[in-house]
Amino acid sequence: MRMRPTLSWTPSADLPPGTTDLGPVADAIGTGGVLVLSGAGISTESGIPDYRGEGGSLSRHTPMTYQDFTASAQARRRYWARSHLGWRTFGRARPNAGHRAVAAFGRSGLLSGLITQNVDGLHQAAGSRSVVELHGSLDRVRCLSCGAVSPRRELARRLGAANPGFQPVSATINPDGDADLTDEQVGDFRVLPCTVCGGILKPDVVFFGEAVPPQRVEHCRELVREATSLLVLGSSLTVMSGLRFVRQAARDGKPVLIVNRDPTRGDVHAGTRVALPLGSALTTVADRLGIPVDGRPAT
Repeated sequence: MRMRPTLSWTPSADLPPGTTDLGPVADAIGTGGVLVLSGAGISTESGIPDYRGEGGSLSRHTPMTYQDFTASAQARRRYWARSHLGWRTFGRARPNAGHRAVAAFGRSGLLSGLITQNVDGLHQAAGSRSVVELHGSLDRVRCLSCGAVSPRRELARRLGAANPGFQPVSATINPDGDADLTDEQVGDFRVLPCTVCGGILKPDVVFFGEAVPPQRVEHCRELVREATSLLVLGSSLTVMSGLRFVRQAARDGKPVLIVNRDPTRGDVHAGTRVALPLGSALTTVADRLGIPVDGRPAT
């Protein structure tokens, strides 16, 4: 029986309330040296749902775990059928105002780095550079046997040719690019092997139950050490993957600021949490600092 990952977190009653005052965020960014840590919440305005917000996907969807994927051919068939369909929509998502504002801060030399928990590539599409993809990216595929990496678009083409007529309809795409399909819709979807060695292909992302590569974690820790402050954008920080960097910054005495509409597991370490939509909030901060976003003159 497939078990639901333990991903829930219940806010305590004594957490400080959120604010609508963007002053501390503007001050931190204006000072420079800010390390940004972004989560699924920054991509919701691009049509990609988050995991835990209002209407989040975890209320109806159990993400694939690494253990299920590697142990079961049927689980891999279900995953690749759903992901193949989801990729058509996921791959068409475009950066929103939040991504564009972060890119503008970077172009202005105010960010020391950008770590994202997202696998959608939207920060890079908005123009951000040197993005650390903590959980990898859906636009790459890796072989679990030989380690060969190939473009997702190449696999999408191969899967389309191997599964002619596969046109199920799903109303829901999840943050991991997985579309909701029934077993009947999955049917006998054909899964393809690595073209190099015939091994099992997996998207180049960190599944639930899988560890982030140690060298990537250490690189992020170094970015925290080098930063003046840490700004969390659109993450509940429920899992340790991102929370550890918030805890590290707090231990080092560096200001932690969070912009997230709902309470987060990192609020106890933050000087402020702004409870506003990210796109409009970050655009407002850019305007206050006189930073043009995507060529739009600051107001």
